[in-house]
Amino acid sequence: MNTSEKKKRLFVGQVVSNKMQKTVVVETERAFTHPVFHKIVRVTKKYKVHDENGQAKVGDVVEFSECRPLSKTKYMSLERVVNASSNPIKA
Repeated sequence: MNTSEKKKRLFVGQVVSNKMQKTVVVETERAFTHPVFHKIVRVTKKYKVHDENGQAKVGDVVEFSECRPLSKTKYMSLERVVNASSNPIKA
């Protein structure tokens, strides 16, 4: 019997909202070169991340990973706060 777990993907992003209970909205940005136009394209995506203890605040840089589905749109879990922000973004 194989007892190895599936490797979790880790993401890093910035918290843009913490108005829900036990949930924060985190925005990630990635850049890639467009295959036809050969320009750098920046794409942002927002994830709903489960924050059990409510430790992440708006403007913090956080690390989060995949987990089992917790609701219809929430399938990420907070791992740690990488960099706490002193002056938050106005959301």
